[in-house]
Formats: sequence, C-alpha cells, structure tokens
Amino acid sequence: MLAISSLTLSFFRERFMTLAVRVISPDRTIWDAEAEEVVLPSTTGQLGILSGHAPLLTALDIGVLRVRADKDWVAIALMGGFAEIEDNEVTILVNGAERGDSIDLSNAQTEYTSAKSNVDQVSADDKQAVIRARKSLKKARARVQAAGGSI
Repeated sequence: MLAISSLTLSFFRERFMTLAVRVISPDRTIWDAEAEEVVLPSTTGQLGILSGHAPLLTALDIGVLRVRADKDWVAIALMGGFAEIEDNEVTILVNGAERGDSIDLSNAQTEYTSAKSNVDQVSADDKQAVIRARKSLKKARARVQAAGGSI
C-alpha cells in the first residue's frame, strides 16, 4: 500500500484542491482568501468553480456569490461585474459587493418590499424608470438572499 505523508497530503490540498479567490470592488477588496469552491451568479445562470477549472472569463449578474472556505459557505451580494478563472485563481471585479454577514436582514427585507412596490407602481410607458426599478429590485433581492433570508 502506498504511504502518503501528511506533508505531501497538505501540499497536494494546497496546490490542487483550493482556489485563490479575490473579490474587488472600486473602493475595497471584499474577499481575498483560499476557497474550495465558488458559485458565481453569471449572466447565463449559476456557475460552479472548483480547482482545475478551465480558463474562463464571464460577465456577472446582480446576485449572490457563494464561497466555500474551510467547509463553511460565505455569501456575498454582488452588483454585477466580471470574473476571470485561470490557474486556480478566481478574480472577481464588481461594481459593488457586500458580505452577507454584514447585512442587516430586517433592513434588507424592508428595502426589498419597497423596491417591489416601486416596480409595481412605475409606469410601463417610462422604459428607463422600469429598468431602474427592476435593477433596484434585483439588488435588494441579492442583499436579502446574501443575508440568509428567502424570497
């Protein structure tokens, strides 16, 4: 039977089973750490990333990024942007982001209710207002979901 030392196993895990994940917004770095798995809200749907993923550049939608680090999941509300995956490095550049554990769920739910009401009240004839209202609703939904709430 092949014996594998703990040092070899540790090196293997660090080199081949983790991703270096960095989430950067215009004003700060939201996340910069190793992770085992990432789920991105791409513009074409949810996109799961594990170590060894093929190189990829994708646009991100407003939604929730989920990062699994040390067997725990961390949720981050993203406000759109781009992600690049290459050589087990995931670089996420976003317009804005907020960690779920820093979002007050009660306030986020109130904002969601207000944004939903605004979408229902905006005139369908005003296309720009409809777009702005729907975008605000998506942002509010992402914040609620990142904070652990459900919609």
